[in-house]
Amino acid sequence: MEAIAYERAANVADAVRSAQTAGVAFIGGGTNLLDLMKGGVARPVKLVDITHLSDDGLDAVRTRPDGGIRIGALVRNSDAADHPLVRERYPLLTQALVAGASAQLRNMATVGGNLMQRTRCPYFYDAAFAACNKRTPGSGCAAQDGYQRMHAILGASAQCIAVNPSDMSVALAALDATIEVVGPAGARRIPIGEFHRLPGDRPDVDTVLQPGELITSVDLPPWSTSLAEHTYYLKIRDRASYAFALVSVAAALQMQGEKIAGVRLALGGVAHKPWRAAIAEGLLTGQPLTDAKLREAAAAQLRDARPLPGNRFKVLLAERAIVRALNIAAGRESIGVTGATA
Repeated sequence: MEAIAYERAANVADAVRSAQTAGVAFIGGGTNLLDLMKGGVARPVKLVDITHLSDDGLDAVRTRPDGGIRIGALVRNSDAADHPLVRERYPLLTQALVAGASAQLRNMATVGGNLMQRTRCPYFYDAAFAACNKRTPGSGCAAQDGYQRMHAILGASAQCIAVNPSDMSVALAALDATIEVVGPAGARRIPIGEFHRLPGDRPDVDTVLQPGELITSVDLPPWSTSLAEHTYYLKIRDRASYAFALVSVAAALQMQGEKIAGVRLALGGVAHKPWRAAIAEGLLTGQPLTDAKLREAAAAQLRDARPLPGNRFKVLLAERAIVRALNIAAGRESIGVTGATA
């Protein structure tokens, strides 16, 4: 058994100071980290407990001066999903959080911890497979010639084809969230689209966080009422109970009659990070909302997909999911029994 040091931080500055040694990990809800430790995948030398930080606002949801909101990093996923400001102004985030996990996990998991979930696949979790570049850089990728059903079709590399599992992050990508962090060099703000990394030749590095940096909040920009009225988070998975997405779509529309005045789209389950569907957004803005236009935009968005034999179905699945999510958001299609809702 390996000894692990434990320290409870008194405030953010104390937590940052305690994390300056290699192998130190922050622990909040621990829903992902503890699983990785039990499986021998993560082996921190010290855990810095941030659950009792005294800094103001870390466990609160507040209105920002610009009309947006700030969600503290220690806010539980269940509290974020149920908060009146989130439900009324950002229902897309509520829908994604409810779709993302069981009630028990949502009661434990924090917003900051959800952002820090490891991009992963079964080969990463199972230490019996020696070939995993995320776990052991340079060892290879067992998934390339193995089970590929859950894996990436966009932005992958020869080093890794795992996908990011966070539903919350997909909604945050569509909402243009900004993440505030504090580290040895002070505070900085990171747009959600720049926070998670594509694998490239370093799939073991999931985010752009520097050593010792701690997430303190997630900021959401002002969200127009018209967009909030037309949102939907569609999650397609192998079983209706808690499971990771094969494909998910965070969709929000601003309508002017039958015309799309504005659209926000992000995909989950298809890449190493939440995938903002900017191509589809560009093709749909200012256009009439018709099935033909939706199918055209969805096909253009997936044109650069690079599936493997085991997940080739995901390309068509993602195209159809985009069309369905937008139709439901617009009120043109009923929710039915597939997907997930709040």
